[in-house]
Amino acid sequence: MSLVALGINHKTASVELREKIAFSPDQMVAALQQLKSLNDGGEAVIVSTCNRTELYCHKAQSEQLIEWLVNFHNISKDELEQSIYVHQGVAAVNHLMRVSCGLDSLVLGEPQILGQIKQAYSTAKSAGSISLMMDKLFQRTFSVAKKVRTETNIGANAVSVAFAAVSLAKQIFSELAQTNVLLIGAGETIELVAKHLIEAGATNITVANRTLARAKAMTDEIGGTAITLSQIPDHLAQSDVVISSTASTLPILGKGMVEEATRSRRHQPMLLIDIAVPRDIESQVGDLDDVYLYTVDDLQGIVEQNMASRRAAADQAEIITVQQADEFIAWTRSLKSIDHIRQYRDQSMATKDDLLEKAMAKLASGADSEKVLLELANKLTNKLIHSPTRAMSAASHAGDLDKLTVIADALGMANNH
Repeated sequence: MSLVALGINHKTASVELREKIAFSPDQMVAALQQLKSLNDGGEAVIVSTCNRTELYCHKAQSEQLIEWLVNFHNISKDELEQSIYVHQGVAAVNHLMRVSCGLDSLVLGEPQILGQIKQAYSTAKSAGSISLMMDKLFQRTFSVAKKVRTETNIGANAVSVAFAAVSLAKQIFSELAQTNVLLIGAGETIELVAKHLIEAGATNITVANRTLARAKAMTDEIGGTAITLSQIPDHLAQSDVVISSTASTLPILGKGMVEEATRSRRHQPMLLIDIAVPRDIESQVGDLDDVYLYTVDDLQGIVEQNMASRRAAADQAEIITVQQADEFIAWTRSLKSIDHIRQYRDQSMATKDDLLEKAMAKLASGADSEKVLLELANKLTNKLIHSPTRAMSAASHAGDLDKLTVIADALGMANNH
């Protein structure tokens, strides 16, 4: 099975490199079709999140995929190779299952990654870049993730990047009920942030989004005010906490805009948390006085404080993923055996049909039936035993007793040699 999993994540690469090789939604279909065309009959799925970019490909070589990634994103091969990891075969299957279960996430056991992988699978299916092998792999992976959630306590405590962001806000502003919060974006991550904020007591929430209707749909559920991104400068000075997660390829907040807001606030502290990749907030914002800027990489310490209760469950989950990866690989091998069996049966039936047709023709022409049947039996026997006899002879001459035993077993003569 020529399955390759290749990529970078928060453990191996800086946020700068992750930004460079992230795939935007607009790039995804073209990228998938290019990957598929690298090899005849190839299959491909791309997983691209704020913490990882990974290629899952069937019938592709790792070096070939690295070259493609370098060319697609116009990046340095040396820079990429310092951070990239490659898994093949059963290791690739196990890696995908571990990722889907949240075992390779910044926040151990976080559930959002499964939804992101399901979306990646759906996009690949729509783009026509997957067929039998990858389809079965991802369906099995989704079942494994469900099994892990059901049979372990991996999801017992609410820990995620969104939860870590709210935990940080609570550490700096102990009373979130008295705090003005600005959320930038209205996607799944920000929705989760909003949920945790409300659970933590926040009541004054403003949601800014490129599409006002999407922001309003969110505030209709959680309360608060909906604005567009262009209205942010008018609201930034009133915001004590800003948490941003959009799919924008350019920064939403620049140093100048934030500096203007701090002057209006008379230097009351502001907490800005950027959990987007590419980043929504210019890194220079962190140089300003009275501004505390954190990125996804900075949340690692907070996340670790919430991990203890999940580690035992993770050990159980690791056992499940290893077992399920082995079972999937066994299934792929069974496909080969099924092909061999079908080929052998078809070949044998074709031999039988050919010889029978010739025998029937001889009988129809008045040949002696006993001689025809004897000839049919001899020829059929000789045809069927020819290949096994050659194989046994070759194994015998080579001194390969193991192979000889396997052939004998297959021919039902294990106890007669």
